[in-house]
Amino acid sequence: MNHLLWEAVLIGLAFRAPAGDNGIAQIQSKYSVPETINRLESVIKSRGLTLFARIDFSGDAAKAGLEMRPTQMLVFGNPKAGTPLMVAVPSIAIDLPLKALVWQDADGKIWVSYNQLEYLQKRHGLPEELIKNISGAAPIAEKAVE
Repeated sequence: MNHLLWEAVLIGLAFRAPAGDNGIAQIQSKYSVPETINRLESVIKSRGLTLFARIDFSGDAAKAGLEMRPTQMLVFGNPKAGTPLMVAVPSIAIDLPLKALVWQDADGKIWVSYNQLEYLQKRHGLPEELIKNISGAAPIAEKAVE
């Protein structure tokens, strides 16, 4: 993810994915950030995946005396699926485990953002036979916002 884009997401600036290929997929949620993140966590756990971390960026900002629109992220995956990818192409470890970012834009809309599978494949030159190992982010995000 490009440096300025990451900063924009983290500080909660209104953001729409540009027409170019930045590798980020976004799905709008009809739920609040806390409810969306809880729904994501539930889907992740129901699929037998490991939840490695839940990061509340806006909560941490508030503790530091800073204001930020609601923004939280889940870091999740499955070592049995991710390890073969990291063995085959070590650079993929920079993008693993998978992540789902839930944030509120300036208009009050809630978004779930994650790395597109095709982007990760192209970025790291992943072998076709291992792509299925990291194909879970889109279906998880879609299920959480339905």
